[in-house]
Amino acid sequence: MNMASCHSSTRRLRRCPVSDQPLDNCVDGDQGRLVGALDAVLDSNARVAPFRILLQVPGSQVYSPIACGATLEEISQHWDWLEQNLLHTLSVFDNKEDIASFVKGKVKALIAEETSSKLAEQEEEPEKFRDALVKFEARFNFPEAEKLITYYSCCCWKGRVPRQGWLYLSINHLCFYSFFLGKELKLIIPWADIYKVERTSNVFLTDTIRITTRNKERDFSMFLSLDEVFKIMEQLADVTLRRLLDNELFDLDPDLQEPSQITKRDLEARAQKEFFRAFFRLPRKEKLHVVMACSLWTPFSRCHTAGQMFTSDSYICFASKEDGCCNVVLPLREVVSIEKVEDTSLLPNPIIVSIRSKMAFQFIELKDRDSLVESLLVRLKQVHANHPVHYDSSGNEDMASPVFPSTSMCSDHRFGKLEMVSSENREDRDKETSPLLNPEALIAIFQQSGSQSPDARMSREQIKINLWNDHFVEYGRTVCMFRTEKIRKLVAMGIPESLRGRLWLLFSDAITDLASHPGYYGNLVEESMGKCCLVTEEIERDLHRSLPEHPAFQNETGIAALRRVLTAYAHRNPKIGYCQSMNILTSVLLLYAKEEEAFWLLVAVCERMLPDYFNHRVIGAQVDQSVFEELIREHLPELAEHMKDLSALASVSLSWFLTLFLSIMPLESAVNVVDCFFYDGIRAIFQLGLAVLDANAEDLCSSKDDGQALMILSRFLDHIKNEESPGPSVGSYHAFFSDDQEPYPVTDIADLIRDSYEKFGDQSVEQIEHLRCKHRIRVLQGHEDTTRQNVLRVVIPEVSLLPEDLEELYNLFKREHLMSCYWEQPSPVLQRHDPSRPYAEQYRIDPQQFASLFKLVSPWTCGAHTKILAERTFRLLDDNMDHLIEFKGFVGCLDTMYNGEMNEKIKLLYRLHIPPALTENDQDSQSPLKSPLLSTSRPLVFGKSNGDATDYQKQLKQMIKDLAKEKDKTEKELPKMSQREFIQFCKTLYSMFHEDPEENELYQAIATVTTLLLQIGEVGQRSSSSGSCSQEGGEDLQVSAPSPDQDSVFAPADKGTAPQDSHVFPEAGREGDWTVSLEHILASLLTEQSLVNFFEKPLEMKSKLENAKINQYSLKTGEMGRQSQPELKLSNL
Repeated sequence: MNMASCHSSTRRLRRCPVSDQPLDNCVDGDQGRLVGALDAVLDSNARVAPFRILLQVPGSQVYSPIACGATLEEISQHWDWLEQNLLHTLSVFDNKEDIASFVKGKVKALIAEETSSKLAEQEEEPEKFRDALVKFEARFNFPEAEKLITYYSCCCWKGRVPRQGWLYLSINHLCFYSFFLGKELKLIIPWADIYKVERTSNVFLTDTIRITTRNKERDFSMFLSLDEVFKIMEQLADVTLRRLLDNELFDLDPDLQEPSQITKRDLEARAQKEFFRAFFRLPRKEKLHVVMACSLWTPFSRCHTAGQMFTSDSYICFASKEDGCCNVVLPLREVVSIEKVEDTSLLPNPIIVSIRSKMAFQFIELKDRDSLVESLLVRLKQVHANHPVHYDSSGNEDMASPVFPSTSMCSDHRFGKLEMVSSENREDRDKETSPLLNPEALIAIFQQSGSQSPDARMSREQIKINLWNDHFVEYGRTVCMFRTEKIRKLVAMGIPESLRGRLWLLFSDAITDLASHPGYYGNLVEESMGKCCLVTEEIERDLHRSLPEHPAFQNETGIAALRRVLTAYAHRNPKIGYCQSMNILTSVLLLYAKEEEAFWLLVAVCERMLPDYFNHRVIGAQVDQSVFEELIREHLPELAEHMKDLSALASVSLSWFLTLFLSIMPLESAVNVVDCFFYDGIRAIFQLGLAVLDANAEDLCSSKDDGQALMILSRFLDHIKNEESPGPSVGSYHAFFSDDQEPYPVTDIADLIRDSYEKFGDQSVEQIEHLRCKHRIRVLQGHEDTTRQNVLRVVIPEVSLLPEDLEELYNLFKREHLMSCYWEQPSPVLQRHDPSRPYAEQYRIDPQQFASLFKLVSPWTCGAHTKILAERTFRLLDDNMDHLIEFKGFVGCLDTMYNGEMNEKIKLLYRLHIPPALTENDQDSQSPLKSPLLSTSRPLVFGKSNGDATDYQKQLKQMIKDLAKEKDKTEKELPKMSQREFIQFCKTLYSMFHEDPEENELYQAIATVTTLLLQIGEVGQRSSSSGSCSQEGGEDLQVSAPSPDQDSVFAPADKGTAPQDSHVFPEAGREGDWTVSLEHILASLLTEQSLVNFFEKPLEMKSKLENAKINQYSLKTGEMGRQSQPELKLSNL
């Protein structure tokens, strides 16, 4: 089979060089062009292209067109794609006809996919999607609630063999269907089972998508647009896992909480919104409205800078195309006007955005300018209505707002005066509302003197202040300033102490929250102080551990301020409450910012800049730790090779992220790290961590074990100094090696930060967010693995089931829970899955889910009676009557059924037929006593030898003795069984014997035992009625030894007498009631060897588990289908 690239003309075929490479498998095209060419060659009315790629089967005169192009360059691109994605795979086929069939099928599928995607974009023919939906539903038989998001043509690899087919991506599953060469393949992978979604390559293809579950890997390739497919897969996996496994925090993003409303467009919008919020570090509630290409006039460069405008509920933001060139954040609260300006050839479609600080921003090249301005004005009006802006009556603007005038504020003196005016105004308001709040930063109260002379210290600070003032003049000094590479360099040098707190507020935009919520913090303090709870106790324990070496926290002033901020935040956000490390971070914020400002800085860090860090499971910190390990492998491969298990670094590096290096670095050095964090976000911590490892790479590579490596890092971090700090050196929170015998080399923090930017500053926000998404899947699945391991560790010692069988049972149990989360409305996830609960209680199932599992794995299958038995079993296990049971109770019951001794199994059956398992409203009320086998007048003739009868008599006595002793040890005695309950018990036994190889013998045996028990009950009833019950009978059941010609076991029963025993008939119910006890039933069953054999025969669980794995989906979808569509037929999945 050959592929030929041909050049043709309208007159004659000139030349057709034929490739020697065989064509195997399927063909994919370049996005757009190749498929367009394929579409053209299959269209008989299309003009013949001058260049074509043809497929020929050896020995055949037929050439099948694969692609065409108008130029040699275009056809060469198609050929290159075929070489990279197709030709490597063709060697796996032996039959040339199969190759031709496969390739043609692939080409048609690609054309169909491209056509449908174009139509979807144009929204002209939605019936194409409906056709795909019909096929999806027919092939996989999911309930209607399983919404299809999108579908693609691709190949799924099974070993070295590709299977051409269709990939369907739905809200809960990744599904693949193929029918090729007479073989059908169906693949269903729940997103909740996926551990990794990654791009990789194999020996055949250069680019594939690999889906990894706990036990398998699946490769998919030959997509029209692999980038698009990969992003959608990653988004779906992330959204579904967070919705199902991390609902503790997912409600913060409610747009995707309702799965039935999710569309492909929603997922793309979510990815863009996540990037927007992460890039500008804005509140999670911000809804992105418009992303539009434009250019912004940048006065410092005297030109327009190309980039993108982002508009949301409360912000207008700009990001330049060149990373770090220029970014702008404009809170609508600071915007005074938005105006359209005359359109010219030099300034096409311009608008002017004016802000309160007498600055104006000119945007040009805006498409659909009119609608953009109209929508912005509507939101601007709404923002000003919700948060009115008050202006200072003296003519100056209210400095409590997040702006400082950017004009005529050139000197430090004026900047300081401006702050003083703001402070005075705010102090007056604070005194009215909250007189206890600190009016200024703690460092101003507890100013320390350093080792340098005051003049030298002030000289260095003054130089920095002058540099910042020069920058403010040119770039602005408000939250709306132009953020460029120049300001990043100033930040890396260290922010002057007099400006630090204020700039932290600007960079994090916490100052907007501060200005938008006047009096909010004071009210929180009043509401929260004095209340005692678990959170306040934890806060009290940690107050004196927060920067204990600093004088500000060696007295009540600093301690009280710290207590108020932490308690107020716990009151504001009870989901986070208080987590360790928040105390260290808040202590540093209080040093450089006023108390209320420190509170809003803490809000910005916990809720925007370090999302999901401070919660029950610190998921966010673990995700970033996992990202950090991948960055180490990428940037420091030699170190990664030496330290095989990078997770060992987590014992040190996790605190780098949780405390921003504050707990492991001297304070005067660590605050420079915090400066970079507030400006650059988490990337500053990533790159500084890499720089620390790089600086110690040689020592770490020569370390003998993990312990020595951790000591090297601890010593290095403790000796990072800040030579330009105006204050004295303050040791780290956890100082190591303070008693060094030899002086250790000192590293300057400014040099370390500079190295981090130069060597590792190339990580973009988009790359970090992609890595976070990738590793969040792994971290969440890691927590699921931990949950499973802990549950199994608790359960294994208590049951006799094999560990591998228990693990399979756990997977089935969890999947049953998740399947109901997929398709039941309203979703039960929030009610039933709580990651903060103990491990054993995180997954629980309701009666319907239990019934499904019972049918699949219980050995007591009773035909139509199985459902009723499952309901009774559930009621028995539901001790607290919350209609949910845990895994431990479920497997405990199964263990008795599979591995229990006969008396344990009969006891369980007995309990299933008395309250609470059996209720008055039980569905199964039919009596089996219509059978003549159960007539109480039938004589009890066993036809056994005298020896056997004697043996049985001894066995029966001993059995009742043993049971009586056991009962004495138990706390609660089982009540006797009424006649109605006994009838249900008999019916269950009859149902259990159905289709057993010894069915007839078992029926005869149970009929005999039932008749015996009915007579025992009647004896007890008569005795109770006549009052002849002797309360002083002996311990043993008085059974006379039968004579040689007497076959009846209970001879006294035939005479109407029944010697009583307190253990045999303990506390009968109402006088004259028919009752029978567990002891009677057990003793009677022992009379029939076939029944003993039935209950004592070994039972195999593995076959049940294998069958359950295959049929669990079929059973669930079948049940839901019968509820909604009784005529729907099940597919064999």
